[in-house]
Amino acid sequence: MKFAKISQKLALWAGSPKTFMGALILIGLWGLSGPFFDYNDTWQLIINTSTTIITFLMVFLIQNTQNRDTDILHLKIDELLRVNKEAQNAMLGLELLDLKQLEALRKHYRAMGESEVHGLVGLATQSKHKQDLNDC
Repeated sequence: MKFAKISQKLALWAGSPKTFMGALILIGLWGLSGPFFDYNDTWQLIINTSTTIITFLMVFLIQNTQNRDTDILHLKIDELLRVNKEAQNAMLGLELLDLKQLEALRKHYRAMGESEVHGLVGLATQSKHKQDLNDC
């Protein structure tokens, strides 16, 4: 739980304009310090090591916040499906399907979308019979 709170705060900090500007300033200072160090291997090693460590840690930070955001989004959509009387309640359990089943469902919905005409210039929507997926 502490990791989630820390990673959320770090993600907000890392994604801020101030942090970006700070990183640009540090890279600029590193670049300007090149002549002072005669552009030697140590000078290059400082930026290479720093960026590698930061990138490595940011991968875990981003993945954690992405997982959290995805879970929140799924819960919100699940709640909308649950309270909507016309929604297909079978959609609430999609996590249990394997990739082939998900692809078949995706094709089904793509076909449903293709069967409707949505006009951007005011055309009426034509709809075919909609299958009740609660019967699955």
